Amino acid sequence: MRALYTAATGMAAQELNVQVISNNIANLRTTGFKKQRAAFQDLIYDHVRRVGAQASDQGTILPVGVDIGGGVKTVGTPRLMTQGTLSMTGNDLDIAIRGEGFFKIQMPDGTFTYTRDGSFQMDAQGRLVNAQGNPVQPTITIPQNSTGITINAQGQVTVVLPGSSTPSNIGQIGLTRFINKAGLQPIGDNLFTETPASGPPQDGIANTDGYGDMQQSNLEQANVEVVSEISDLIAAQRAYEMNAKVISAADQMLQSTAALFR
Repeated sequence: MRALYTAATGMAAQELNVQVISNNIANLRTTGFKKQRAAFQDLIYDHVRRVGAQASDQGTILPVGVDIGGGVKTVGTPRLMTQGTLSMTGNDLDIAIRGEGFFKIQMPDGTFTYTRDGSFQMDAQGRLVNAQGNPVQPTITIPQNSTGITINAQGQVTVVLPGSSTPSNIGQIGLTRFINKAGLQPIGDNLFTETPASGPPQDGIANTDGYGDMQQSNLEQANVEVVSEISDLIAAQRAYEMNAKVISAADQMLQSTAALFR
């Protein structure tokens, strides 16, 4: 019976939907995390009677047809790149982006990745690095024994050098944006890589030409809304149960049919 296979596609789709929702909830406290949603489309139809076909020798046209659907398929899990709320941390090396842009990170193999996670630290050389020890681009090296680290809205980094009382500019943190930021490929560790779908990276300066500004001593929280995720979870669970009910009903119908031949 076709309904068994149709309902099975619905159960598989809702199982994936629950997986996406669970990942969103699991990353509720992940800095800079961007939530996903599952997107579905209906499968190909069996056109038993095509709408608009000739219905008689007199040339009458069928106003409606008989189209039997094959179920549902998952077409993607697009990532929603909306702004997360900013949370003050008090750490001078924490930076949040308010608006468009990503921090550019250089990987050990020389390639670049991109992140909204601005929880930076200093390595043994004084470079500004992410949690994995990879340097922020352009490379910022904070001199030893310097104090008063300040990062303004444009990403300019100033410090007070030993023996001096006036701030010195030691570099500027850049931002990178993409035509289609939802087309970036997540690779874990709060990092993304460019893809043909995202378009090429466009490097620029914060707080200019449409780029967002930087907020020192702040971090961007995940854009996950708990109430919305829980309601979506309940809806997915009920949809799964209804598809399972269809399979149960189809099974009972088959049992009744089989009983006729006993």
